[in-house]
Amino acid sequence: MNRSAALFATTFTAGLLGGLINSLAAHYAGAWGLTAMLGVNLHPPLTAQWLYPRLVWGGIWGLAYFFTIGRPRTRRHWVRKGIWVSLLPSAVQLFIIFPNNTPHGMFGLGLGPLTPLVVIILNAIWGLFTGIFTRAFWGRG
Repeated sequence: MNRSAALFATTFTAGLLGGLINSLAAHYAGAWGLTAMLGVNLHPPLTAQWLYPRLVWGGIWGLAYFFTIGRPRTRRHWVRKGIWVSLLPSAVQLFIIFPNNTPHGMFGLGLGPLTPLVVIILNAIWGLFTGIFTRAFWGRG
């Protein structure tokens, strides 16, 4: 397997693990009442039916992350780039998913006025850990 394909697989795996951490953060933020303190009605259950799609989408967004670090000259600031890439799934959630696939409206404001902030923070957690895992799995090479 050539190095580019290996990094492609690595970013998918790191994105999947970032999706796991993001999902756990979303679940526990709701379970511990952190989202309720912000006035956001977001408390997802930790079930396989809810978790599996989030893992797959985390991996798919990890492939988008690959394009920021795919060339050897761009392999710096892994975590920072992960956080910047996390704005893409945030935008998709706020501008496409919430208004078109849920009754919560644009930005998910039906869940509470700080929903966009919660979405951005949770996706930043994904980006942070995707960058950390990619860098850790890739090593110095």
